[in-house]
Amino acid sequence: MEVAAYSTVAMTLGLVVTRPRVRGELRLSPALAAFAGVLIMLALGIVQPEHWVRAARNLWSPFVAIGSIMIMTEVALRVGLLDWWASRVEARARSTSHLFGLVFALGVLTSATLNNDAAILLLTPLVVALVRRRYPDRPELVVPFAFAVFMSAGVAALPVSNPMNMVVAEFSGIGFNTYALHMIPVAIAGWLIAFVTMRRIFAVHLTGPLGPANGVKTAPATTAQRLVMLLLGAVLTSYGIVGYFGGPVWAVASCGATLALVLGYRHAGENPIRLAWQGVSWETLAFLLAVLIMSMGLFEVGLVDHLTALYAGGDVSTVGVTSALGSAVLNNHPMSHLNMMALEAAGTGDIAVFAALVGGDLGPRLLPIGSLAGLLWLDMLRRQGIEIRIGQFIKIGAIVTVPTIIVSLAILALY
Repeated sequence: MEVAAYSTVAMTLGLVVTRPRVRGELRLSPALAAFAGVLIMLALGIVQPEHWVRAARNLWSPFVAIGSIMIMTEVALRVGLLDWWASRVEARARSTSHLFGLVFALGVLTSATLNNDAAILLLTPLVVALVRRRYPDRPELVVPFAFAVFMSAGVAALPVSNPMNMVVAEFSGIGFNTYALHMIPVAIAGWLIAFVTMRRIFAVHLTGPLGPANGVKTAPATTAQRLVMLLLGAVLTSYGIVGYFGGPVWAVASCGATLALVLGYRHAGENPIRLAWQGVSWETLAFLLAVLIMSMGLFEVGLVDHLTALYAGGDVSTVGVTSALGSAVLNNHPMSHLNMMALEAAGTGDIAVFAALVGGDLGPRLLPIGSLAGLLWLDMLRRQGIEIRIGQFIKIGAIVTVPTIIVSLAILALY
């Protein structure tokens, strides 16, 4: 049974990575691949119907928060806020290296205020278009700037900055403020290390003058854009205030999504129901649900017992490095669910949970399979004619990630 479970997971991950064509140009989505794995485990008796009920009970509140953040992100996109941010970055750049730094900072801002998936998936096409416009005769510059977006979404400074972290924090009973107190210093250190390291890696590419502006628009923010920025700021502030009084993150996020829909209707003429439906990535939520059920199947065949024995004592480095390697090979979402169950069984404290989250956030930089966002990032670039070789991904990922993990876990060990 154990061999069958591991084989099913391996097959599922293979389908998620390769996304084979089902018919014509239609490809198998990660969510469908994950649910295929769940159905196989169900047929083999590895998972039971009650696992579905338990998964829904564990995920409903983080799913409400994640879906609400997706809606706010969609409204920000519809009113042109992300385009406005990108235009301001482009207008303020004084050199190629300065533009690189501003793009990295934009990725940090977007991943922290919205979430890491939004930063990677929404900013990548904007940044690729920006570089191609400013450097039409230097196509090699697209790769460094694409990596700037990908690497800027590092350790989630806030639980809402990463759907995976929100699920784990909710499961472990870690409040918003406790999370932020521990992870903001870790995130800042990680951002600095990643930026400095990439500046050295791409130093040859980032020399030279800034390309011509070619009519860059620097118009002031519209009323709708200012209101959405104000709303995002208010929501972030409210997370801390409500968290201080023991309130749930999902309640703040859902109120923010409701107000965002009102702004989208009043200032962009968007139908609120259609906007909410289109704003939520139902495939992502389905993928999260499916991998949680699959991880419960791995629990049943004893994998969690092995992790529990390894994590006994809650050593930060052991938990963090194991989580990073497991996330790189297995994908960070199923690894995070396995970690939740193992750490709970081992009776470790919050620091071990934070170490697992650091590993889950940074591990996907080591291998493309490590995160759904990373796979979609590679596919998005490929569709635009930009090929990131697997060896190049692993080399850059290791150079940036290894020192980041070491420093991040060292900071956690100080608490």
